[in-house]
Amino acid sequence: MAKFNYIAALLMLALTACSTSQTKHEMHGKKAKEPVNILVFLVDDLRNDLGVYGHKDVKSPNIDKLANEGVKFTNAYAQQAICGPSRVSIMTGLRPETTGLYTIRRDGRLRPNQPDIVSMPQLFKGNGYKTVSIGKVYHSVTDDQENWSTHIKKLDNFYANPENAKARFAYEAGDVDDNFYKDGKVATDAINTLKQLKDDKFLMFVGFSKPHLPFNAPKKYWGLYDREQFTVPSRDKPENMYKLALTKWGELRMYGGIPKKGDVDDELTKTLIHAYYASVSYMDAQVGRVMKAVDEMGLRDNTMVVFMSDHGYKLGEYGAWNKHTNMELDTKVPLIISRELSHENRQAGVTSSALVENVDIFPSVAQAAGLPTPNIDGKSLLALADNPDMPFKKAAYSLFNRGKIMGVTVTDGLWRYTEWRDAKTQRIKSTELYNHTTSVVATANVSGQRQYQTLEQGLKTLLHEKFPQDAPSFYEKRHIKNN
Repeated sequence: MAKFNYIAALLMLALTACSTSQTKHEMHGKKAKEPVNILVFLVDDLRNDLGVYGHKDVKSPNIDKLANEGVKFTNAYAQQAICGPSRVSIMTGLRPETTGLYTIRRDGRLRPNQPDIVSMPQLFKGNGYKTVSIGKVYHSVTDDQENWSTHIKKLDNFYANPENAKARFAYEAGDVDDNFYKDGKVATDAINTLKQLKDDKFLMFVGFSKPHLPFNAPKKYWGLYDREQFTVPSRDKPENMYKLALTKWGELRMYGGIPKKGDVDDELTKTLIHAYYASVSYMDAQVGRVMKAVDEMGLRDNTMVVFMSDHGYKLGEYGAWNKHTNMELDTKVPLIISRELSHENRQAGVTSSALVENVDIFPSVAQAAGLPTPNIDGKSLLALADNPDMPFKKAAYSLFNRGKIMGVTVTDGLWRYTEWRDAKTQRIKSTELYNHTTSVVATANVSGQRQYQTLEQGLKTLLHEKFPQDAPSFYEKRHIKNN
């Protein structure tokens, strides 16, 4: 009898264990099928000056924390260093030369010119996702807005001092709380929208404007820095630089307190750098607010987070400012991908030096959500996010137009080769080759020098694979239907 009871007990334990295992398996299966949410922080004018990227001065604890929860990419590039075309390329996964959209004017907007391209919010909305745009996402407020379930428009700039507003001053340290300036309002709108959507599957873009001009940030963020800690960069232009490689940085000159011609002097340069980094820290705090809300609402388990910038920026290097060039400083961007906590092979606190591009974001988030990707130029980064050291791309490409001249450029992560072409005929008018093995700042154009002949030819071959010389005019009208 005792032996029978013992065997019966073993059978009961086995059945219980089997039942428990089956329940766990079913629960795990249910969790695995839970829809993945996508949260993208799209930042304006942010270069790779963040603590997690090794900058010794910048205070960016919340972005650093996000990087420590995901994969940081050190060789990410925008396809054009100006917000309108760059953002269109991000939202479509298509390069500017594919769409023919190169400007921030109406002729560079997506929908008036390419009505049949499938955009990211269009794809997600059509597959049952709530799509959310808050702040600056597309450059134009109205572009593609019908594809957002929730569309909270970007705001005008705010000034605490009415005289600064009147002069449209380039910077301000207002004695105000975070919600006074617009990025604070964007964070608040994002948190409130998350509360409404927490039971839905969503694609949310949070478009922070800082550190875009004007560099307006609450006084407490200015207090994180001492202007005397900043070094005025060299104003030297690269030797043998092409005459149209840089601009006269008219964007900064439009703001109050900035000379209308000539260089920015040393004292004002320090103030502007101080203002830029105060704006970065202010934006970083807003990232922290939104991520705290994501955690508190229990959304992080199935929410993938992307942090990115539309392009880089110059802070007085070459005596120049803003973006609008093919230079490394303008095309290189920060990029962080942090997979949802439930992702089985989730990587955290790791770095990838692979060459990646902003056009790669669309296919990445589509794949994460299990959605079919239309025919686009980008390549999904998800395999790379799981295996950050795997081989990926040979090169990253960008361009910038100068009227009848188009500059096309390629980098292998160490060297940058650029051709300036007749935009209509593709005839090469000038070339540049810059060494970036030790610095993002270029010092000399060594194109044509004998000792770099093999290296230059290799980059030229890569460039011509993407920009063949028998291609039609860059300005030829295109009609893309990619689904």
